[in-house]
Amino acid sequence: MTDPRAVTALSLTGLLLLWVVAAGLTADPSVLPAPGALIGPFVAELASGDLLYHLWRTLVRVAWAFALAMALGVALGLAMGRSERVNRWLDPWLVVFLNLPALVLIVLCYLWIGLNEMAAIIAVTLNKVPNVATVIREGARALDPDLDAMARVYRMRWQVRLRHVVLPQLAPFIAAAARSGIAVIWKIVLVVEFLGRSSGIGFKIHMYFQLFDVAMVLVYALSFITVMLTIEWAVLQPWERRVRRWRTA
Repeated sequence: MTDPRAVTALSLTGLLLLWVVAAGLTADPSVLPAPGALIGPFVAELASGDLLYHLWRTLVRVAWAFALAMALGVALGLAMGRSERVNRWLDPWLVVFLNLPALVLIVLCYLWIGLNEMAAIIAVTLNKVPNVATVIREGARALDPDLDAMARVYRMRWQVRLRHVVLPQLAPFIAAAARSGIAVIWKIVLVVEFLGRSSGIGFKIHMYFQLFDVAMVLVYALSFITVMLTIEWAVLQPWERRVRRWRTA
């Protein structure tokens, strides 16, 4: 079988069957409910509007943090990859932030800025910028020097060089950073909401965790996972294939 979509469908079906078997072996819905047992709670939350509201709040936070992390990370990584002096100064900072636990950074942002949206988005952004910068730095180091020489010969303005020489070569690295970035960002957003927000998927998971309601925890978690997988398969993967085409042309 060579159709990627069929392979994906079969793989997810296998995961679903594994869940059914595990729920049957557990034989306790309060510990692990079967997939069918989630349909009723899901429909109820959807009908009440709660599920859509909290999904939207989380998606807004993910979008803001993703946009800021990508913009700052690309700029920082490009600067470090193109200038050895800049890299020498900023590499220790990068190493520190790469190894700083996300939980610590989230707690510090809440303590310093307050339990508000700005603190939540800044905490998520700061957690992801170092990873994006690391990927883009390697991409900047791999830029073709012959194309740089051509740009200098034709005296291209920096804006034109960035658009037509640098960004096309960096595009696969940006796509890779985006795919890995959004996967990490939404997980950190849930932790941020779990710890200090009054809306979002993480907030609802925290609420139902306190009530020991496994079914509702799974309803909210799986709903958001489904949304993020849709974005991954419908947007990010096609975009990554598109920006890599010139390498195989």
